[in-house]
Parts: sequence; C-alpha cells; structure tokens
Amino acid sequence: MANSQPNVLIVGAGSVGMVTGYHLTLAGAAVTYLVRPGRVDQISRPQTLYCYDDHSLRTFSKFEVVADAAELEGRSFDFLFVTLDSATLRAPAGLDLLDSLGKHFRGADTGVVLGSRGLGVRDWFVQQSGLADEQVTSGVIANFAHEEKAELPLHEGTKPDLLAEADFAYRNFAPAGFVVDTSSPKVAQAFAELYNKNGENICDVVSTDEYEIPVSGTALVVALEQLGWPGMRDVDPDNETWRLATAAMAEIQRLPVFGEAGVASSEKLDARTSHRTLLEFAETLKPLDFIGFTRYHHGGKLQQQTRRTLRDALERGKAAGQEMPALQELVKRISAA
Repeated sequence: MANSQPNVLIVGAGSVGMVTGYHLTLAGAAVTYLVRPGRVDQISRPQTLYCYDDHSLRTFSKFEVVADAAELEGRSFDFLFVTLDSATLRAPAGLDLLDSLGKHFRGADTGVVLGSRGLGVRDWFVQQSGLADEQVTSGVIANFAHEEKAELPLHEGTKPDLLAEADFAYRNFAPAGFVVDTSSPKVAQAFAELYNKNGENICDVVSTDEYEIPVSGTALVVALEQLGWPGMRDVDPDNETWRLATAAMAEIQRLPVFGEAGVASSEKLDARTSHRTLLEFAETLKPLDFIGFTRYHHGGKLQQQTRRTLRDALERGKAAGQEMPALQELVKRISAA
C-alpha cells in the first residue's frame, strides 16, 4: 500500500458506511467520508455505535468528513468503498458523483469496493465511471447494521437505554463482518488483508457466483412485504404468495449470470426449504429483529433497488429465452401495488 497507514475513502455515511469505517479504523486505516453537504454537521461529531453482541456502546471518532469531491484533489487513497444503493447511483446526483469519482481515480492505484447490489451493477459502474475493470471488485457488509432511528422491535437482552444513546447499531452474527468477491482478485485480497486486522470480525473472499446468488432472495423480501411483514413463525410456507416468491427465486437463480452454482442452488429450493432457512436465520440474528430490519431497509430506503432487481432479472430471463412465469407474476403484483 502507498502509505504506512492505509487511507480509505468511504462514499456515504449511513449504517453500512459507518460500521464498516469503524472496523477499518480498528484495523489501522485512516478513514475519510464523502457525504452530501446536509450530512456534514451530523457526521462530523463522534458517532456512538451499539453492538447487539454484548449490548455495549462503542465510540467512533477517528475519521474525517468532506462534502465535495473537489476536496479530494491532490489526495490519494488505497481504497474507495462506495456504499450507495444502485437506485441512488443511477439518479442524476449519483451520476454526477460517479463522474467526479471516475475523474479522480482513473489511472490511480486505488482499489474500489462497490457495495451497491443488483444484477449487472458492477459492470454498469465500471462503464459509467470509466475506471479500469481490474480496479473494481464487489463487496458488502456481512453483519447487520441500522440507524438508531429504525426503532426495531426489541428482543431479550437488548438494553433500550443504551440503544437510545446510539447513532447506529450492528450485529455480528457470523465470523465474517464483510465479504468481497473475486471480480478483481487483487483488490479483494488486499482489502480483506486490511479488514482482517480489526480484531472483531473478518472479511470473506468468495467467487463472483457465490457473491451474486443472494440477490435472488429479493423475491422472498417482496413476499414478506406482500404479506404485511409477518414474523417468520407466522408465515405459512404453503401460502400462495410464499410459494410464488420461492418459485421466482429459483427462476432467478437459473439465469446465466449465476452459472452452475445458481442452477445447483435452484434445484434444492422449495417453499418449505426457503421458509426454514429464513426462520433459522431470524433466530440466529436475535436479539436484532430480522423482520423489523428487513421492513425498515427493503420496505423503505432500498425499495426502489429491490424492485428494480426483480425487473432486471425478468428482462434478463426474456433476453435469454428463459420461461419465468412466477417472477413475471411477482413483478406484476409489485407494479400494481
């Protein structure tokens, strides 16, 4: 890396950016946030993080904040982590930001980790920004993080008084707190090497197919929304909406973009299996509430990204000559909502 202390620029200071930045500073990195002007005052002060693992507070203060890409002139970074969702990136302001980032980092040694999810988002990002293909890998937080204002249902062990003091909260439910794919192996390995020094969790490096397959689970998220966000124990796996969404998920996994791994996964999938998997996951995630978290993110701030993912999957299926009746019906229902 170019400096004795790695420098990381994080675009966006929501829960994903703040929790990841906290872990990167624990790993010894110098972290700078690029945020919109209206967020500067809120983010410039020390941030308090509530950890569901041991129900304690952490203070995050070792970071810098800038509000204009022009302020990056003359500065170099080892990594750029883009946390914005794909719908935000595709909006006019997002396109302007991408243009600025492209101009600044084209030809640089900076490794780019793209956290936006969706089918074909990385290829679109590379083309739109003009960055080198080998410079960009996909990566996303693997623990769960949310703003304190999310006001999720509380489970046993949670300390409401401490949670109320926090700006953000997070839950490490598995050893990996971050995951990157091998679309750019060099960037992925270098980022994981840095992240793994944080001492609290690790960064997994997975194949591109393995990284992309979870996107198919978007169909189940839409089913939960259609059912009114019930608890997983209240979901009947024989319910018509759940069965439709599971069938749509399998259709998505059979798209060429997911390769043999997607086909193999789809062959093991049925409504009871998908229900059991999410039920077990919801229990593992406690005391963070899975349904409350999913409703807050995918029923609100990420809803556009979620729905576009399904529409993109349907278009890809049509282009490949693949029959996708379940997904077509699911898309029809969300379009009518």
